[in-house]
Formats: sequence, C-alpha cells, structure tokens
Amino acid sequence: MPKARLLVHICCAPDAAYVLGLLREDYDVTGFFSNPNIQPAEEYERRLGEAKKVAGILGVRLIQDVYDPSRWMRITHKFRHEPEKGRRCDVCYAFRLERTARMASGLGFDVFTTIMSLSPWKKAAALNRIGKMFGRRHRVEFLEADFKKKDGFRKSVALSKDLNLYRQ
Repeated sequence: MPKARLLVHICCAPDAAYVLGLLREDYDVTGFFSNPNIQPAEEYERRLGEAKKVAGILGVRLIQDVYDPSRWMRITHKFRHEPEKGRRCDVCYAFRLERTARMASGLGFDVFTTIMSLSPWKKAAALNRIGKMFGRRHRVEFLEADFKKKDGFRKSVALSKDLNLYRQ
C-alpha cells in the first residue's frame, strides 16, 4: 500500500532536518517553503538555500512558494507590538498554514502539516487549531503534531550541528 502524500510547511532547515526525517518513515513527504515573514530578502535566500540542502540530503522534494513579504507585512502590521506568542504569531501561523493547505489541496496531497511546533517559541495548540480549520476549508487533512515533545527540539539542534546547518 502506498504511503499517504504529505505536504510539510518548512520554516527553517534545522527544524526540517529532524522533522522530515521522522515523517518520511510513514509518509511520502514533500516540503513547502513558504515564509514571507523572513526578512530581509538576503536572509530569506540564505534560509531557502539551507532548506534545499536538507531536502537534498533527505531525498525530499521541495516546493518554494512565491516570496511576498509586502503582503505579509500589510496583514501583520497592526500586531507589530505584540510579544512573542502573542496575536501576531497567530496571524502569521494562519497566513502560512492557509498557503500550505491551499497548495496541498491544489496539488492533490492527502495530508498537510507544519514543522513549526518543534520550536519552544511556537504554540502547538494554536498551530493545530489553525491547521485543522484550514484543512476543513480546503478539504485536506491536517496532521496535528507537537514535534518538540520527546526531546524533539534538542535532537533537532544536535542534528543541525552535525549537518553544519545555519541556525538563525
């Protein structure tokens, strides 16, 4: 029986190296780099290059979204003074998860998810709630996860050092 096709939103290469390695055991994984929040453009290109490096090492396909930071800034501007894990984060999660759900649905993926829950600075419950909402809206299943559990973040840091990946 073939594995379900999973589109994984990738925020950065260090997190991707660990999470994609886990997910490809059970899924036919494709990465999706959609991060208009990364600025300036030189930083975006650096992180995209590292994501391509990880995809190559793991033998995972990588789709690059259109880089449009001006749209992201318009949407998040009124929340610019919010603290980390504040309302601005939820708006940013929603922006990127909707892009991922739309791409997954449009390309016929069975499931989509994000690696963002690996970070101790990201709210897994909010990511899962928002992901499920966009999954229903775009008729594609959302894989709920909290990848920081079972020491995931520490393992990702060690793996990124082993692979000599840029950590922002």
